[in-house]
Amino acid sequence: MTPVVLTKEGEDRSFPAVAEPPENRRQKMVKALWISIWLFYLSAPVTDLVSGGHSLGARLLGGLGLLAFVAWYLMLVFRTARRMPVRRVLFSLAVLTAQATVLSLALGREWLVLFVNVSICSGAALPAEYSRWTVLGATALLAVTANAVPGGTAYLAGLLIPALMGGYAMVGIRAMIRTTIELREARATVAQLAANEERLRMARDLHDLLGHSLSLITLKSELAGRMLPGQPEAAAQQVADIEQVSRQALVDVREAVSGYRRPTLPGELAGARTALAAAGVLADLPRPPADDLPEAAESALAWSLREAVTNVVRHSGAKHCRVTLETHQTLDGPVLELTVTDDGASDGPSTPGNGLTGLTERLEALGGGLSAGRTGPRGFTLTARVPLAPA
Repeated sequence: MTPVVLTKEGEDRSFPAVAEPPENRRQKMVKALWISIWLFYLSAPVTDLVSGGHSLGARLLGGLGLLAFVAWYLMLVFRTARRMPVRRVLFSLAVLTAQATVLSLALGREWLVLFVNVSICSGAALPAEYSRWTVLGATALLAVTANAVPGGTAYLAGLLIPALMGGYAMVGIRAMIRTTIELREARATVAQLAANEERLRMARDLHDLLGHSLSLITLKSELAGRMLPGQPEAAAQQVADIEQVSRQALVDVREAVSGYRRPTLPGELAGARTALAAAGVLADLPRPPADDLPEAAESALAWSLREAVTNVVRHSGAKHCRVTLETHQTLDGPVLELTVTDDGASDGPSTPGNGLTGLTERLEALGGGLSAGRTGPRGFTLTARVPLAPA
């Protein structure tokens, strides 16, 4: 008994998947079986060769012609999974049509069934814009040839419907296969986009997490170095702070990788107070909002506060930093606005880096926005806005 092969999703792969070429011998056999069903119509020519009263030469030539027809038919149908040039397919169909016409005129009405296979092959191998005409043409040629063959009109009624219905059925199947291919490609594209979005999220999270924590560690390390050896107790306190920050950064990174971390405004305000005090910056910070904020909005503003404070500590050389958190009523609804202003020299690069780019993406995803720029010879202002109601 042949085992059934299952994919990761539990899909039975003992049969070939739609719109995919067979992958093993069993799938090739299954596909050959389905294709061979249409060869049932060739039983009439075979019977005619055996008991049709033809001469030995006619039987030999008819048998060779039938074998050539079947071989060409199978070659064309088996290759439908590949994208063959339309001209090559049309040439192959012309060869099949010529064989069917010659064999029908030479050997009799039993051979008219070859046109059914021509119609089916036409619907399976050609795009719909061609096959809808070639199926009709093969059926029309069947009718013309039947009138030229003795007794052919008696077979015509039983062959016209299979030729038309079989050909157009294959046109529909080919369209379904093409749609399946496009859906599979679209699903792969969506999966790739989702993976890229997750990579961007991880990049933003890690930048925001490590940029703030490493800046604080660097700052406190410099302070501890300046305090040694004259102030060993103060230096030891700075080293203890470094240890605490590094441990918290490790926890934050693990939570971010796990996808569970959601920064809060109270926590980031407390962290901003510590970072600014360690850098010798006089901080003017607001109280945390009393009302519960939407999780997505609070998280985006918390990331914005962390990035802004990190830039103040690392790049500005400021002496004062003011943070405000206000709610404004707009035509689109209430908006919560976070503003971080410093009086630094602002001699750093004016182009936004990875941090501000990531913040812009976060805020725009919620229907908000970010503005940042210099406010004069000295000073830099960052403003983040998020709607308090769903966009």
